[in-house]
Amino acid sequence: MSLEPTSGPSGRPMSVLVVDDEAPFRLVMKSQLAASGHRVECVEGGEAALESLATHAFDVILLDLRMPGLGGLETLRQIREAGIPCEVVVLTGAPDYDDCVAAMRLGAFHYLRKPTDPALIEDTLRKAVEHLRLRRENAALRRMLPEPVPELVGDSFAVRAVLEQARRIGPTDSRVVILGESGTGKGILARMLHELSPRRTKVFFDVHCGAVPRELQESELFGHDRGAFTGAVSDRPGVFELADGGTLFLDEFAEMTPEMQIKLLKVLEAGEFRRVGGVRPVKADVRILAATNRNLDELVRTGHLRADLLHRVDVIRITLPPLRDRPEDVPRLVEHFLDQHQRRGLPRKRATPRALRVLQSYPWPGNVRELANTVERLMILAPRPVIDVEDLPENLRSGRPPVDPNDLALTLEDVERRHIRRILESTEGNMTLAARRLGLDRGTLNRKLKQWEGGGDAPRTT
Repeated sequence: MSLEPTSGPSGRPMSVLVVDDEAPFRLVMKSQLAASGHRVECVEGGEAALESLATHAFDVILLDLRMPGLGGLETLRQIREAGIPCEVVVLTGAPDYDDCVAAMRLGAFHYLRKPTDPALIEDTLRKAVEHLRLRRENAALRRMLPEPVPELVGDSFAVRAVLEQARRIGPTDSRVVILGESGTGKGILARMLHELSPRRTKVFFDVHCGAVPRELQESELFGHDRGAFTGAVSDRPGVFELADGGTLFLDEFAEMTPEMQIKLLKVLEAGEFRRVGGVRPVKADVRILAATNRNLDELVRTGHLRADLLHRVDVIRITLPPLRDRPEDVPRLVEHFLDQHQRRGLPRKRATPRALRVLQSYPWPGNVRELANTVERLMILAPRPVIDVEDLPENLRSGRPPVDPNDLALTLEDVERRHIRRILESTEGNMTLAARRLGLDRGTLNRKLKQWEGGGDAPRTT
């Protein structure tokens, strides 16, 4: 079959790096791609690929996921962290969808299953090069344009009320406490308030207080002087100092230690602080935005949050509604996330009205973040341009979150039996397919079912 050669972004022949530990496969790919007019180099592993990328530029990398030594996912991670300007198409012999999703999250353009038809490889390379060209053009445009302001998406009354509050509060210098469950968009709202303020030309710092080790919280916020403690080999400014003139968002601020809460209170009162090990006071003009997913009154009552600190930061309070309380926003959010991922280069997809109704009926314990992750998985894994009900995960179709509160009293064996039963139902009793989805061999699955025989909990199998 004669294939029309694909040019690189600049019109020259496309350069392709094939990374695979199987010599016969490398030989076939080199022959096929060279016959199509491409410049081809083949290496047998991740380490060799990184060495080659250090001295040569490639438009596209065909990268095997399963290799000895440095695996495909880690190789891809290092390629992206190094900022190497190329597209990566991952190859897999037996598709592991978790690995494929992980690869797409790391920035892979697409994935192909081996063995692959030469025409499909050529078509994928053509699309990858076009995507690379668009990425380079967009990067050049972004350097000339300001960063887009993040937005809360939705037309519900609850979202419109929050947006109206943000429009009134944003231009002020008032401190704000943002309340809401995990995944409702507290960080997005904080960034919106910053972008609406006169401080928008200055820095916005986002610190998740629960993610900073307790012993490092003071150094993280206020910095340290050289020699302040073991390992402090140089002066280091903290985020208060770095955010001078801008906005500091303290996410889950009640996770700070009681000692740190006292120090923060003093900084808010005096407008100055000292680095760890320092003697010179440092002034910083910082607007504080704080957030938590917990009940403020309960935090104060139980001693997790100082009442005087709360009074200092709680000038204005905004509460973000959970997604289950605004199901009318789900269709627009789905469209928003589909458009986002299309702009990243994923194929265009749309959801049917039936699928949207199912998504609206689900309680979304992880809120908008869970919906965003679900849409991303569907963009990658749904086999057709139209996402329908059968493409949705089983827990969405059943309307039950992955962890049902009613299951908390079950034993581990009960949970395992119930999970296997649901998988068997979803595969209509197909033992081979169910075992593959469960990550078991068929013999192990069969033994488990025989142990439970007579309990009336296992469906008919084939």
